[in-house]
Amino acid sequence: MTDELHQVRLCVNGLTHEVQVPARRLLSDALRHDLGLTGTHVGCEHGVCGACTVLVDGRPMRSCLMFAVSAEGAELTTVEGLAEEDGSLGPVQQAFAECHGLQCGFCTPGFLTTITAGLRENPRPTREECRDMIAGNLCRCTGYQNIVKAVERAAELVEERA
Repeated sequence: MTDELHQVRLCVNGLTHEVQVPARRLLSDALRHDLGLTGTHVGCEHGVCGACTVLVDGRPMRSCLMFAVSAEGAELTTVEGLAEEDGSLGPVQQAFAECHGLQCGFCTPGFLTTITAGLRENPRPTREECRDMIAGNLCRCTGYQNIVKAVERAAELVEERA
């Protein structure tokens, strides 16, 4: 049995890419292997850990649970796309650096994309809302205290930069 290839146009971080993928190619694999955007990490491959989270039309999605062909026409943002236009750190990235929220770094891309979307929806979260915002992402370093601090700091930075 051969895998028929499908021509897919993926708009990632503002750039359009044409790729040929089998119908069952996961979006996470297309991003990492076909486009070389290795910032998207794959942890559990079951959508549980959140490490593979990317933004699809601004909403956080598990890229390990989505086929690349189903992303055609969507605006995708990976962790690489969270930096400012001049290449400096985006507010959530800056907050993680300032608050030591990076831990080992494996889960960080999923946290950064999730928090970016969360702050767009709720720009002034309470500490409890910060915890709720990241509840779907797992950090095996158990470093949630600094990640929560980073969410609070990111909210401040977003407001300062607005």
